[in-house]
Amino acid sequence: MPAALIFRRFAALLALLLVASCAMVPPPPPVASAPARPAATVTRAQFDAVVRRMSPVATEVCRERSPQLRCEFTVILDDRPGQPPNAFHTRDRDGRPIIAFTDALIRELQTPDEIALIFGHEAGHHIGDHLPLIQREAQRGAILGGVAALLIGADEATARQIMDVSATVGARRYSKPIELEADRLGALIAERAGYDALRGAEIFRRIPDPGNRFLATHPPNAERLREVERTVARVRAGQPI
Repeated sequence: MPAALIFRRFAALLALLLVASCAMVPPPPPVASAPARPAATVTRAQFDAVVRRMSPVATEVCRERSPQLRCEFTVILDDRPGQPPNAFHTRDRDGRPIIAFTDALIRELQTPDEIALIFGHEAGHHIGDHLPLIQREAQRGAILGGVAALLIGADEATARQIMDVSATVGARRYSKPIELEADRLGALIAERAGYDALRGAEIFRRIPDPGNRFLATHPPNAERLREVERTVARVRAGQPI
């Protein structure tokens, strides 16, 4: 297989990685039948109120901890039909942070504190400058996969699969530590904005637990809950985070 073809595929993969995002809530596993959900208690008005209250605090924490970054957060609601409950962060071409919530996630949340913690978590990914790290590791993995495909003389389809898997493995190398850092920063931001991050962390008792599966993107829910509890204890004791 010509090297040029592999690296054209690689360039296309890199283009996709540049708009990658990091999710707060892992997708639910397939089930035969979903249990009945509790009645939603969060309204769109409450969501908007949390966003207005959290945004300046997230900007303040961002400027304190990562003054080299753009810190003016834009929040959008993804109301496209069929989107799963999720939240994610990304950046525009000028480096401005964007936080998106799907409409399905809003319908799943039960308190403003849960909105605040999720908002803070996604802001924490930006403040921690996690997206470039994930992109670099994915690109490195794809390069190694492309080289391996060349060495074994893989056909185009096989080479693409090798590069895709290698990029995924690379991207997820740091996924669990950065998720915990985002949980930590999210709890700090929520508490500073006057929300109860412990109540917000109740969401970890309801979302599907990724456990310790190989290549899972998120740590076990119990570990995330403990991280929030430790952070809140330090915040309320006036200790640095």
